[in-house]
Amino acid sequence: MVAVVDSNNLSIPNLNTNGNESRVGYKRSVSRSNSGYVSSVMGECCISCTTFNILAPIYKRLDHQNQSLRESDVRDSWFNRNQTILDWLICERSSVICLQEFWVGNEELVLMYQERLGNAGYNTFSLARTNNRGDGLLTALHRDYFNVLNYRELLFNDFGDRVAQLVHVESVVPFFQNQRGGQQEILIVNTHLLFPHDSSLSVVRLHQVYKILQYLELYQTENKLNHIPIILCGDWNGSKRGHVYKFLRSQGFVSSYDIAHQYTDGDADAHKWVSHRNHRGNICGVDFIWLRNPNQSRKPLKASWAEAVFSIIKCQLQKASLAENDAFAFFKADNNGDVITHSAFCEALRQVNLAGLPYGLSFQETDDLWAQADVDGNGVVNYEEFKQRMWNLSCSAQIENNCNDNMEDSKDCSEKEILGFAVKDAFLFPSEVEKGNWPENYSLSDHAPLSVVFSPVRMQSSS
Repeated sequence: MVAVVDSNNLSIPNLNTNGNESRVGYKRSVSRSNSGYVSSVMGECCISCTTFNILAPIYKRLDHQNQSLRESDVRDSWFNRNQTILDWLICERSSVICLQEFWVGNEELVLMYQERLGNAGYNTFSLARTNNRGDGLLTALHRDYFNVLNYRELLFNDFGDRVAQLVHVESVVPFFQNQRGGQQEILIVNTHLLFPHDSSLSVVRLHQVYKILQYLELYQTENKLNHIPIILCGDWNGSKRGHVYKFLRSQGFVSSYDIAHQYTDGDADAHKWVSHRNHRGNICGVDFIWLRNPNQSRKPLKASWAEAVFSIIKCQLQKASLAENDAFAFFKADNNGDVITHSAFCEALRQVNLAGLPYGLSFQETDDLWAQADVDGNGVVNYEEFKQRMWNLSCSAQIENNCNDNMEDSKDCSEKEILGFAVKDAFLFPSEVEKGNWPENYSLSDHAPLSVVFSPVRMQSSS
């Protein structure tokens, strides 16, 4: 079913600057057999997931002196590079593959991926960005691991013409030999958020994530999927210090790579790894595989959204050297009373470029923000409400990284046993990016592929 919605020894190939393939060895805590990743404990199957922005040939510049010359103009170049990418993906044999900047506009390349991944045992789903942008997404599910129950396409129809894919899958076999209740179901999302051309577009990326989470909530409610793990994959075009990262953390998601390497959300660990060198030459970590287990606590979505937007406003006002008192005066504007009125609030949002623009907040979203700020519902926001809901934000107080902890079976028979995942391993390729460096001889893409191995775990839910 397809629905479109608007709104431990691995040997992996490396491509050097000459286009020659070399092999790099990795010793991991998980062994890989001919049928994929297998846990060494209790004989329980693990699943693996790879996300990779493969750099569409229509965007790859071949000559810095001639910016108009793109790889799409030279068939041998894009053909050979994508064949090598496929070699790498098929060698890895992840259970789930999520690709971004997939060149959907070229029939030959599309057929190349469909045929080679199909022959390697995958079901593939591709989705073009809106308005004929030329690139899009490809999600591949290995038939040895997953049956596809449902597939949905999310069209944001926004400033960046971005899209997302949602795949509802179930495991081919139960993850545990004595598992009751049949196969495990999982929701998997693949997306590519807008590139931050300037700070005013921060709210667009945040809005794209909000749409994904809203749709996930709706899908879970309609299909009565209260106890199901969710995996979000993609190029998020924002780092660990960004608003999207904090928003997802407040919603109970954890960064699988950071969990595997025991990195915190703090600034000290913000630049330990990179996954992208952009067209400006900057290196940063923007590719994530997020996991939310069904027992993970989280804030109400609308409240998290409001906190995230207020955080953007606070950052912009602080950049303009406005302290708390000055920020309150900015929102209050010319009002004689010591309160913020609804009209002044809306005008302030327009002044910080969050409303009144094609990619800005809608009237409904503005009203939702106002409802979060006006705690007592009396139609105005006083100074205490401003401090509590708009300035001294709690969104940055992150949920603990407890993905792999406290998952032992409880003896409390009143709690229901559910299945989730622990992060068993995660790695970026090539290995230099794991230390925050970008190797000059790497030419598969301007992104590094990220792979994560998940092991199933039993956990308890009281609901």
